[in-house]
Amino acid sequence: MDQIINLDSRQEAALQKVADRFVSLHKGDTMKALKEMIVLNGHLQDQIDALKRRQN
Repeated sequence: MDQIINLDSRQEAALQKVADRFVSLHKGDTMKALKEMIVLNGHLQDQIDALKRRQN
C-alpha cells in the first residue's frame, strides 16, 4: 500500500453505506464481496496503468 488515507466522520459514514450496499448485493457474504472488490480494483489498476503508459 502506497499511502494511508484518513477519513473524517462524514466520509467514513458514506463509505460504510456503500460497503453495506455492496455486501448486501452479495447476500451478506462478506468474503465473496471482498473477493469481487479485489478483482474490480485489479481491473481498475490495469486501466490506470494503461493510461499512464499512453501518456509517456
